[in-house]
Amino acid sequence: MATSAVAIGKVEVSRRKGEGLPPGWGCDSEGIESYDPLGVLNGGGLFPLGGTEISGGYKGYGLALMVEVMCGVLGGAMWGPHIRKWMAADETREADLGQFFMALDPGMFGAGFRERLQQLMDEHRALSPIEGQEKVLVPGDPERAAEKDCQDHGGILYHAAFIRDMEILAKRLEVSPMETL
Repeated sequence: MATSAVAIGKVEVSRRKGEGLPPGWGCDSEGIESYDPLGVLNGGGLFPLGGTEISGGYKGYGLALMVEVMCGVLGGAMWGPHIRKWMAADETREADLGQFFMALDPGMFGAGFRERLQQLMDEHRALSPIEGQEKVLVPGDPERAAEKDCQDHGGILYHAAFIRDMEILAKRLEVSPMETL
């Protein structure tokens, strides 16, 4: 899970589609909020969870820093600006990304974890959605829906711009393009 407002891949997808970014995703190289994917991708950056300071981004910044400590510093790997840049054509260093895994036994904290967790998920799903939304989702719901969509369509649905870019890449690498239905 990205500790930024969104994953950098969402910004890249917006660039490929020729779309602008919604408020709160990222900033340009001067630290000014940017709605242009290229501003974020070319020297800018992503906002932390929560966005800017006024909307609580400092809390997301704190969570991101905690992840940097656990995965980078504690894990003996790179962190923050020391990690190689994503999608940099001239970057040849190994990524040296750290991982952090924590195993907890819920039974050590009290009885009935599964039932209580299910109740929590059910209560959230039963909340009234905001205007324009069909229902309240919990973690895992969008992924299950996407998996069902792939099964229903016999494969993964890609945006036309992605297919075009993959065909260009296949030609450049002199490999067969990916098969499409």
